[in-house]
Amino acid sequence: MLSKSFLSVWLLGALLSLSLPAVAQKVIKPKPKASPLCLATFLDNDIYLKVTYGQPNKNGREIFGSLVPYGKIWRAGANEATEFTTTKDIKFDKKILKAGTYTIFAVPDAEKWTVIFNGVLGQWGAYKYEETKANNVLQVEVPVEKGEDEYEGFTIQFEQTKKGADMVILWDKTRVAVPITFIKK
Repeated sequence: MLSKSFLSVWLLGALLSLSLPAVAQKVIKPKPKASPLCLATFLDNDIYLKVTYGQPNKNGREIFGSLVPYGKIWRAGANEATEFTTTKDIKFDKKILKAGTYTIFAVPDAEKWTVIFNGVLGQWGAYKYEETKANNVLQVEVPVEKGEDEYEGFTIQFEQTKKGADMVILWDKTRVAVPITFIKK
């Protein structure tokens, strides 16, 4: 009788030891991206604007003119190229941008930036950027302002104006405001 009890306890212990790995699983957390995905949104009545971008950090580096060279195409963020969505037609400097989703690129310079709305989606960075009239739907030049505040992380935000909104790009002590006019129908 004692050997049957011992065998039963041994068998129960063996079965429990097989199930222990399932009970003692590790929790695996995703690694945070060096440049996390960010969203900037704006809603005004029936117009919705959204920018999806990768947010790199300064990390003590010189940004414009060095990490981001002057006069060269840049994805306006990190990782995948930045995307801009509008639910209604809008204007940039009297040029109409139809409702839809576009990739944003920029050519930064010390005094002005050229901001480009491109129709090719799903691009990684600016590595396969092609400057064609078919791809570049709209371009606008905007002045560069030197801000008092220093932004560690690349930031895009919207600020409401009387005629619509400014899409404001901030990084380091650089501020670029891209004026958007809402078309009233």
